[in-house]
Amino acid sequence: MPRSRSRSPRLDAPLGRGTSRQRSTSRDRFGRFTEWVARAMGTPAFLLILTLFCVLWICWNTLLPEHLRFDDAALGFTALTLMLSLQASYAAPLILLAQNRQDDRDRVQIEQDRQRAERNLADTEYLAREIVALRMSLEERNNQVVTRDVLRQELKSLLAELGEHDDDQAERRARGRTASS
Repeated sequence: MPRSRSRSPRLDAPLGRGTSRQRSTSRDRFGRFTEWVARAMGTPAFLLILTLFCVLWICWNTLLPEHLRFDDAALGFTALTLMLSLQASYAAPLILLAQNRQDDRDRVQIEQDRQRAERNLADTEYLAREIVALRMSLEERNNQVVTRDVLRQELKSLLAELGEHDDDQAERRARGRTASS
């Protein structure tokens, strides 16, 4: 019995194998087209081309002989008006679609920026804690060095005193031996 293809992707196969990406590719292609239209309509070149088209249309239909004209100037260039209205009626939704795609991209970018800012804040806080810990350990180390220096001095003076005390006792013993002999 043949398997029917479901619209949801299969979880037991990697992407690209047995799955069709045609639908999203088609939608993406149309989205790129709408962005291209929106970008093209916002350029001075588009305005220049549209102006030249209208001027040529009007000149053609007013200056050429009657049998070559296809839009009557007496009727207010009805065909030109219809063409420009048709162009505007398609341009507005295409521009809106392009803006929606840009809004979606901006939303994703904002979310990524927010996540990046959170990571940077966490990293900064971590580094600040590490710097504080290093400062505390350096301060403790400096205090220990001072304590060691003081301790060394104390030990040296104690050793000197003990040395003098031992010398005194050695002299007393030596006197005691000489006195007893």
